[in-house]
Amino acid sequence: MNEDLKISVIICSYNRQQYITGAIDSLYNQTLPKHYYEVIVVDNNSIDNTKHVCLSYIQSHSDYNNYYLEEKQQGASFARNTGAAFAKAPLLAFMDDDAVADKDYLERIISFYEAHSDVGGLGGRIIPKYIPAEPKWMSHYVSSLVGNFHYSNSVEMFRPGKYPLESNMIVTKKDFNEVRGFNTLLPGVKGTLRIGGEGKDFFIKLQALGKKIYYDPSIRVQHVVEVEKLTPEYMYRVASGIGRGERVRMLSNSKSAYLKKIAEYVFKLGASFILGIKYTLQGSPAKARPVIQFRIDALKGLLNK
Repeated sequence: MNEDLKISVIICSYNRQQYITGAIDSLYNQTLPKHYYEVIVVDNNSIDNTKHVCLSYIQSHSDYNNYYLEEKQQGASFARNTGAAFAKAPLLAFMDDDAVADKDYLERIISFYEAHSDVGGLGGRIIPKYIPAEPKWMSHYVSSLVGNFHYSNSVEMFRPGKYPLESNMIVTKKDFNEVRGFNTLLPGVKGTLRIGGEGKDFFIKLQALGKKIYYDPSIRVQHVVEVEKLTPEYMYRVASGIGRGERVRMLSNSKSAYLKKIAEYVFKLGASFILGIKYTLQGSPAKARPVIQFRIDALKGLLNK
């Protein structure tokens, strides 16, 4: 294994004291030798016991290159940029504070970059871990709101406009700096407000630089989906946040780009009604409303409602 190819894992955390140990512990128990990687937790103004939990873990695992930072400017983009600036390795991996990595997660990332000299960005599979169980109304079209992501059954390069999701994305530090990190106008979660699309914005910029972005389904994390993420309120925040992010992105381009995006969202809303009818006719009426509501909420965010 290339001794020069090491990796920094950056975890942005906000009020996840009950899950953050599971995230960093999954990285402690990796098949990759510990001198190849470091883990950086960036606490983004948590008001729970996250700081104590992280510092206690670091103290009790002295053989582990684990660091705790604080970022006072609210928003995941700010926190991830802070972690990336601190990182020492040539590869950056971003993972959520309620995700659990497979034991060979880091080894597979390193191996992929060794085998593919042309890779710029990389994404892997995200498997939702429902607590206590997947609700009957969940569908493929809605599950992306709680982090479900599976682009291809085999290694494949992302098509233009397609990209990894934030809780399992990897990039070289050189390319990260060339893109100038995550767009802080798209901060992600900021209190109760969400302005999403920071990962999309980042990877589209990376693609515009001519970089190749790959997907490898064997690079996997599980993403905890607790009960509070299965409420209409949470789904609204995520879906409307997608729309708000697209509003920011499109208006930064042109008014005509924004109007085209509105037309696209209206079309998708119409398609969601057809999909809802299909689910009902197939005997799964519980799946119909969430699909339609997703598109209504996303359009509201785009219109800044």
